[in-house]
Amino acid sequence: MKKETEVLIIGGGVVGTAIARELAKYKLDITLVEKEADVCTGTSKANTALLHAGFNADFNTLKGKLNVRGNELYHQLEKELDVPIEWIGALVVAKKKSEIAKLEELLENGQQNGVPDLEILKREELFELEPNLNSDAIAALYAPTAGIVNPFELTVAFAKNAVENGVEILLEAEVLDIEEQNDYKLVRTAQGDIEAELVINVAGLYSDKIASMVGIDDFEITPRKGEYYLYDKKLDIDVNHTIFPVPTEVSKGIVITPTDEMNLLIGPNVEEVADKSDLVNTREGLDELMKGAQRLIPELGMKKVIKQFSGLRAAIKETGDFLIEASEKVKGFINVAGIQSPGLASAPAIAEMVVGIVKGEYGELELDTKFNSNYQGIPRFRHMSHQERAKLIEKNKDYGEIICRCETVTKGEIIEAIREPVGARTVNAVKRRVRPGSGRCQGGFCEPKVVEILAEELGIEPTEVKLEGEDSQLLVEPVKESLQKEVSDSE
Repeated sequence: MKKETEVLIIGGGVVGTAIARELAKYKLDITLVEKEADVCTGTSKANTALLHAGFNADFNTLKGKLNVRGNELYHQLEKELDVPIEWIGALVVAKKKSEIAKLEELLENGQQNGVPDLEILKREELFELEPNLNSDAIAALYAPTAGIVNPFELTVAFAKNAVENGVEILLEAEVLDIEEQNDYKLVRTAQGDIEAELVINVAGLYSDKIASMVGIDDFEITPRKGEYYLYDKKLDIDVNHTIFPVPTEVSKGIVITPTDEMNLLIGPNVEEVADKSDLVNTREGLDELMKGAQRLIPELGMKKVIKQFSGLRAAIKETGDFLIEASEKVKGFINVAGIQSPGLASAPAIAEMVVGIVKGEYGELELDTKFNSNYQGIPRFRHMSHQERAKLIEKNKDYGEIICRCETVTKGEIIEAIREPVGARTVNAVKRRVRPGSGRCQGGFCEPKVVEILAEELGIEPTEVKLEGEDSQLLVEPVKESLQKEVSDSE
């Protein structure tokens, strides 16, 4: 395959897909390539899922400016993209008098960033909001504009809405090399060559590798691993807000937060690693998580933990800030790199900024009057009333068959996840979209059924269905056929 495009976006995380959707508002030919079998498989799939208010990032940095703008933009996006956001607010909890000065510093920084309604709460006010906090808590910075979101649903919604507006997304299209031609870049991918007038590098952990392909070597990505514990929904400890300890120079500390589905999540810690694929949990790291969480809520323990996992953040160690700029060395090449926390909160503002840079490269862009900003997501059967469920089942009987009992996910939802634009092609891709396997049993009962539905919908054998990417098949061979062959051979 060889194709031509005006704008090529490299990277299908939350920022890359947000940029694709924002650029789709203009009359441009846009292609996005992602090296994995699905969008949202890197940093975007394993993070704390917070829409930070914006008090922590220094007001002199891109992080500080874009965090607050991004937070503001999400109020409109949650309506347009049918992605629920819980605006639960955040607390930074001080346990010593010496830490109150840091709260005041965060308050001032947040106010300079333009974060609204920040205030420092006294002990009595704090415990009215969070009764289960450690009794030695004495004060907290309260940021009511902080929120939580499902990063999988969000990234997929950005991607799908972009595709509905003309963007082409190519999966399993790893960029192998980039050659500069006279007036375009020849981008060699695993899916064929692409000629692009403008390349936007949003490759996350690998953005330095992509930049080096065109001779840009003035930044380096340092992977920072963070580990997490996820609790079952039936945990009998209520947490109403995202709770931070007072931050250090290198970390916001171990966070305790509800998720959008009201599980409890604790993490992350911070460990610099050399390997950009190192997602291994460690005993030391997990112990650090629990100790940090128990300093805030002592009752937390291993009871009702259903999952542990790790994520990697793409940091530029030298600056600690985002890098978003058109290259001065290479015309028609834009770097969007070092997008660590608060990258999720900043994503729509980063997309706005990139559009501004593209206008600087192209000149003024022509708006596409046919752009449709609204995307309707898959029905969430688990959140429906009995009457709503009955109406849905009447229209489509597949919604009457429960596949995942833990999360009340139906066959209808899974089929829609496979059939829609940027459809799921792997077990984990289905999980990211509609949640089978996200509950207490972590797929123990529903995963074989998901494999069966994927095989039927994709027209492949169950042995060809993958968990995530290349060489991740779950099944080796049909047991029944194997046993029949053994019996036949022995006769």
